Amino acid sequence: MSRDSRRDPRYDILFEPVPIGPVTARNRFYQVPHCNGMGYRDPTALAWMRGVKAEGGWAVVCTEQVEFHHTSDITPFIELRLWDDRDIPMLARMADRIHEFGSLAGIELAYNGVNGPNFYSREVPMGPSALPVMTFTYDPVQARAMTRRDIRDLRRWHRAAAVRARRAGFDLVYVYAGHSLTFLHHFLSRHYNRRTDEYGGSLENRVRLLKEILIDTREAVGDTCAVPCRISMDEFLGADGLEKSEAEDAIGLLAELPDLWDLVLAAWENDSVTSRFGPEGGHEPFIEGVRKLTTKPVVAVGRYTSPDRMVSVIRKGLVDLIGCARPSIADPFLPRKIEQGRPEDIRECIGCNICVSGDFTMSPIRCTQNPTMGEEWRKGWHPERIRPKASNKSVLIVGAGPAGLEAALALGKRGYDVTLAEKGTELGGRVVRECRLPGLSAWARVRDHREQQLHQLANVRIYFDSELDAESVLEFGFPRVVVATGSRWRRDGIGHHWTRPMPIATGARVLSPDDVMDGTTLPGGRRVVVWDDDNYYMGGLMAEVLADMGCETYYLTPAPEVSTWTRNTMEQHRIQARLLEKGVRIHPFANLESVADGVISASCVFTGRTEEVEADAVMLVTSREPEDRLAHDLDARAAEWHDARIESVVTIGDALAPATIAHAVYAGRRYAEELDGAPDTGDEVPFRREITELSPLR
Repeated sequence: MSRDSRRDPRYDILFEPVPIGPVTARNRFYQVPHCNGMGYRDPTALAWMRGVKAEGGWAVVCTEQVEFHHTSDITPFIELRLWDDRDIPMLARMADRIHEFGSLAGIELAYNGVNGPNFYSREVPMGPSALPVMTFTYDPVQARAMTRRDIRDLRRWHRAAAVRARRAGFDLVYVYAGHSLTFLHHFLSRHYNRRTDEYGGSLENRVRLLKEILIDTREAVGDTCAVPCRISMDEFLGADGLEKSEAEDAIGLLAELPDLWDLVLAAWENDSVTSRFGPEGGHEPFIEGVRKLTTKPVVAVGRYTSPDRMVSVIRKGLVDLIGCARPSIADPFLPRKIEQGRPEDIRECIGCNICVSGDFTMSPIRCTQNPTMGEEWRKGWHPERIRPKASNKSVLIVGAGPAGLEAALALGKRGYDVTLAEKGTELGGRVVRECRLPGLSAWARVRDHREQQLHQLANVRIYFDSELDAESVLEFGFPRVVVATGSRWRRDGIGHHWTRPMPIATGARVLSPDDVMDGTTLPGGRRVVVWDDDNYYMGGLMAEVLADMGCETYYLTPAPEVSTWTRNTMEQHRIQARLLEKGVRIHPFANLESVADGVISASCVFTGRTEEVEADAVMLVTSREPEDRLAHDLDARAAEWHDARIESVVTIGDALAPATIAHAVYAGRRYAEELDGAPDTGDEVPFRREITELSPLR
């Protein structure tokens, strides 16, 4: 075992090699399969993203799920495909890129079965039993029960896909039985498997197909590839589904067949819980004891970002390899930073699941902490490197929220002299305010990482209590000015429903989320109506905070449920459950029509019928207004820029157009990346993309 002399000896165990069947992982850092919204549409961008992780020190880098047959497609989700030989070059590009940096490449073969509606192929889905397809939406499609011939066919198709995966250059070929997303999980689970033949009933019968597929795969790949098995440890369905004890029995029956056990929870929303609802290491009670059932190595996730916690779970004998998806997205160089003795530089995952939203919205993956995620090939961005400055012109950034902080950090790393002016007394902007709300403490990492990194840059100066106006900026005479002054929640109701101020009577008590974040409290017993026309996390959070104050809380939304966009971050059901547990009265399909003193009027989104509800106060969560006065004032005085030696004034982040924190961080990075580059006239696509090759007409 080679050792970096800069590494803390406490972490030596993390860099021990781990044999996995015929291959060996050079350390214990294992990027488990994870989706990304790119798949077959953006294969080169995906290959570069995985390659950057290999460069960052992950010993094993895996794909997302890879559909291996046309009779099971998961459209509209965009994953990888290995339907026939024509898909091999696409996958080989990824394997080659991973190998370029000395890592092992893993592929997760998937047949979604009951989880795949087959909207693209239009084939009839198949599963162990005849059931409606179990997707994230209520698709009007049913699966038919597989016959014995179907099972034989499926075994043959899986074997053929394993051979193709080996030809594509992969070192690990998964047998996937996890997350409630694959036919092998469905055969294992009593919830899906109602068969009465040799593939149903007892656990020995329900595990039969998994055993056969494992044997088939080992024979198909020979002694050149490892065969991991990814299996669910609990479905959280009680006796109707797979529970930990039965999952352990299944592992015991198959103990030595795979070369590695990859332990997950089902469904996906339980395996990748947001930090708001689940702590680091939340999987540990479900994986405890599994290593005693097999001599093969075990990997599991837990949103691990602390090397001390990683060492602990290995020394406790819970796992042999540290599985990561989200932490490897937030910091692809996490292993290198530990190896090089600088764990304090790790860009820690905040557990917001904005990465997951890329898969649900069929768009390239993004990350709140790592704005280069998904842009490695498209824009040539790198999480640890950035091109040097192209001029000696200094930059003034006004506002130290997520956009301003990221711009300052990236510009500072390029070598520019940067002055960061913040009107308050601490860095972070909206991040530092929101991280004080229930469950969002991990979000402070967005500020903490950048603050720690900025302190290492002598060319970046930070000034607090510096609320600048146009006159001050003109007097300073910085060649480049960046306005990153953020936004405030609107108090006039403008949003999706109201595109102009709504009727609000004089004397009515109207609150915004900023009031709560500024410290406003309400006496217990007051009736407060929260109207959520934003539909992300803030409306639900405000209802929770008000309920915790002891207020009688009504939650109104035009959507069918609380915080409906958080379905894309897989936490909507938890948010709604929490509000119900706290006694919040939820009224979906409702628009707020007017606010008077002590009463509001609400209407049904379908019929337009109105009703009045008594309310001591109304909390409006509709949209945010950019704090862009400085930008407008400077624009109005553009004639004075030349004399003040100002060359450009650019507004970024929420000050330009309020969106997610991830959008703001991306905006800061983009400004820094593009400064002194070719001007963006809007005439050309500003990123690389792959164009579909047209097939012959005949």
